[in-house]
Amino acid sequence: MSPLTVVQTLPALESGGVERCTLETARALVAAGHRSIVISSGGRLVEQLVREGSEHILLPVKRKSLLSLLQVAPLRRLLENIRPDILHARSRMPAWLAWLAWRKMDVATRPRFITTVHGLHSVSPYSAIMVKGEAVIAGSETVRRYITDNYPQCPPERIHLIPEGVDPTEFPYGHQPSPAWLQQWRNDFPELADKTVLALPGRLTRLKGHDTFLRLIAALKTEFPQIHGLIVGGAEAKKAAYAEELKAAVSKTGLKDHISFTGHRSDMQDVLSQCDLVFSLSTQAETFGRTVLEAIRLGKPVMGWDRGGVGDILATCYPRGRVTPEDESALLSQVSAWLQAPDVPPPSTAFLLSTMCDETLALYQSLAGTDLTTK
Repeated sequence: MSPLTVVQTLPALESGGVERCTLETARALVAAGHRSIVISSGGRLVEQLVREGSEHILLPVKRKSLLSLLQVAPLRRLLENIRPDILHARSRMPAWLAWLAWRKMDVATRPRFITTVHGLHSVSPYSAIMVKGEAVIAGSETVRRYITDNYPQCPPERIHLIPEGVDPTEFPYGHQPSPAWLQQWRNDFPELADKTVLALPGRLTRLKGHDTFLRLIAALKTEFPQIHGLIVGGAEAKKAAYAEELKAAVSKTGLKDHISFTGHRSDMQDVLSQCDLVFSLSTQAETFGRTVLEAIRLGKPVMGWDRGGVGDILATCYPRGRVTPEDESALLSQVSAWLQAPDVPPPSTAFLLSTMCDETLALYQSLAGTDLTTK
């Protein structure tokens, strides 16, 4: 089969699981000899995308506003000029713009329209756009159940379960950073020396459960004075106030000597390698839980609420880490038990990035040779 032209669209290329999946799929397309194009509002990851062989087209597809509908006609003209084989939408607003542009194109020549459900969004007509794809990708079993439970209008045969994954060469089991990196880390965070580091990675948003993490550290620090909490992640500009609020809470609760902030990091394999126990405490079920899998790939134990994609990963790779959702007493008990008898997850071949990419490209190839239409 001749090389494909694939257009992926998402709000922006800043950071996060959707962005990572987009870049990973783009990289796989280029490696397989296909043309890879991403349409977004831009961001810090554009440089990497282009460096790895894809094209980026800047279009304001991020803003949740009726004014965004002004982009439908330009997007349609763009697609008619590019003539892609596949149009893959990964988020609601770009998906609406893509679908509105796509449905007015010539049925005989328009691309196949695919969506990936990356979030367990509130069930609504606005969110329903994510199941309008001719093929709908579910990135985890949790997402597949969410679609079938909430959108019965989406035929089961249209749903394709393609679990997300992590590259074991990027997050190798037992990884150790370079001596130069380690020295810089020790210079930047001398307070972590000889400590048992408990880490909560993720962007600084209220949904990540930082308040639960702070209460956990406060409850543990007397009995286990060797622990130190590490909050790994930065805040987008619109979340700057929350970041300041979080730091103020650390001071107010007397945890200033027990909590450190790393800010945004692009070296997560190195950072996680220096942590002893990693947490996932999001207040809502996660669709997948990429950071959980990255830590486990490195051989680091993870404790998290037993729900959503995090629960799926822990059940497969580290069952000891499953905690009854929102039960902070159970969390404290399990962490205390782990501190007294620590262990690590065994190596695992579940949730491989190569499998995700192979199955996604196979779906592209399959659809490119068919004449499907969304009813």
